[in-house]
Amino acid sequence: SSIMVHSSVLALICLWMATMVSAQFGFFDHMFGNQQQQFQQQQQQRSHASQWAAYQESVPCSKYLCPGTLDCVAKPSECPCPHVQDIKCLIPDKDGDATVVCVRGEEGCSQVGKLARTKVVQA
Repeated sequence: SSIMVHSSVLALICLWMATMVSAQFGFFDHMFGNQQQQFQQQQQQRSHASQWAAYQESVPCSKYLCPGTLDCVAKPSECPCPHVQDIKCLIPDKDGDATVVCVRGEEGCSQVGKLARTKVVQA
């Protein structure tokens, strides 16, 4: 009878030790697995950037290639918005050109103007 009690206690201790070891490996796997996942994400971002650079070089455009639509235009302010429901707002700059901001919603360009603290022209 005491051998059965000792066997049960020993089995419980072994089971407890196995769960502790498993938990420790889970901790390390989580810690180092996270780093590996972050590294893979960084590699994918670099890959996307290099794909964009290669694609940009392959498109015949001697002026400016709009990043959102891949339209070839004379200057960045002529880029269209990527979605039909977008409203194109132009924020004039000191060089006589403008920055394009595409927005959606009822307020349109007025909110962009408030944020930019300058005159905004709806195009």
